[in-house]
Amino acid sequence: MNVFFRDFFSDPVLFMSFGILAVVIVLCLFYVGYFIKKVHDAEVPK
Repeated sequence: MNVFFRDFFSDPVLFMSFGILAVVIVLCLFYVGYFIKKVHDAEVPK
């Protein structure tokens, strides 16, 4: 397991790919929450 962390932090391609993937997942979760909040707070026309 120690070898994995050493390789992870020494390889910039692996580090950046996981970093960018983490940013994309955080943005997706933010927009899902934003959409759900907007739908929940929307006024229904009568």
